[in-house]
Amino acid sequence: MKAMRLDGVGRLFTREVDRPSPGPDELLIRVEACGVCGTDRHLFHGEFPCAPPVTLGHEFSGLVEEMGSSVTGFKVGDRITGDPNIACGRCSHCIEGRVNLCRNLCAIGIHRDGGFADYVLVPQRQAFLLPQGLNPMHGAFCEPLACCLHGIDIADIRSGASVVVLGGGVIGLLTVQLARLAGATNVILSTRQASRRKLAEDVGATASVDPTKGDVEEQICGPQGLVPGGVDVVLECAGVGETVQQATRLVRPGGTVVIVGVMPQGETIAIEPFDLLFREINLRTSFLNPFTHGRAAALIANGSIEIEKLISRTVTLDEAPNVVSNAPAPGDVKILVVPAR
Repeated sequence: MKAMRLDGVGRLFTREVDRPSPGPDELLIRVEACGVCGTDRHLFHGEFPCAPPVTLGHEFSGLVEEMGSSVTGFKVGDRITGDPNIACGRCSHCIEGRVNLCRNLCAIGIHRDGGFADYVLVPQRQAFLLPQGLNPMHGAFCEPLACCLHGIDIADIRSGASVVVLGGGVIGLLTVQLARLAGATNVILSTRQASRRKLAEDVGATASVDPTKGDVEEQICGPQGLVPGGVDVVLECAGVGETVQQATRLVRPGGTVVIVGVMPQGETIAIEPFDLLFREINLRTSFLNPFTHGRAAALIANGSIEIEKLISRTVTLDEAPNVVSNAPAPGDVKILVVPAR
C-alpha cells in the first residue's frame, strides 16, 4: 500500500510499504479521508515530539476492511472514525479519568502509523461508528471537533455569554459553532483573512474583526467596541504568542481564557501576572480530546456542525508531502488527503 512517512525532521515521503494485518483487538481500516492538521506541520519541522519513522495522519475515517479475532460490535464495511489518542489506562492520570494526560500516551499518526495511507490499524476501543450514509469526507473532522469540544467544556460557556475566538483556521471555525450550540449570544471571531471572517459569519459567528484594521482590543472591548469592558470567554485557537497575550486583554474581570491552539515546543511569551491576579482571570489550557470523540462523531452524524464549507480541497497521497511541508495557502481551511482507489 501507499503511505506518507516522516523519516525525520524535514524528511517526508510517500512510498510503498507493507499493508498491516490487524492484531486480535484491532480493526484494519481502509482510509477514505485524512485531514491535514497544523500538528502535522509541527511534526515535519521538529516542533512537536513524535517517533519517526512513522506514517503521519491522525484525523481519519474509513471503512472496516478486516477485524481481529477478539473484535466485537463491528463488521466489515462499517464506516468508522478513529480516536488517535491511546491511553494506557493504568497510570495515575488515567485512574483519575484524565486520560489526555496519560504518562504513556501513544497517538496514531504521531507515535504509531497513522491515516495518511491506504490502510490504518485502529484498536477497537478507539473506533466509533458513523452512519453509512454520511459523506465520507466529513468523518475526518471528528478528531479536530473532539479537541474543540474539550476546550468548550473547559470554558463552561453559559447561556447568553459573550465569546471571542482568536484564529480563523478549522479549530477556530469549529469552536465558533460549538460556542453557539453552548448558548453564547455573541460570538466574535478575529482573523486576518477576509475569506475566513466571512466563513465564520456563515457558520454562526455574530461578528468578526480584522486585526490589520486597528487594535483588536479596542475593536472588541473598547468603549465603542462590540462588547465594551470585555467578553466572558476567550478561546485562543491560533497557536500564536501574540494572540495568547491578546486573549488575556480581551476577557472581562472574572472571565475565562482557554488556550486551545498549539504553539511550537519551546516558544515563550511574556504576560503580566499582576494584571491576571488583579482581574482574577481564569486562565486554562485544553489538551487533546478526553472522552469527547464519541460526542464529536454524534454531532457530525446528526448534522449539527457545518462541515462542507470547511473543506478547501482534497489531495492524493502523492501530493500530500508538498502540502504538509508548506504553510497553508491563503483561504485554505481544511485540506483532506484522499487515497486513490
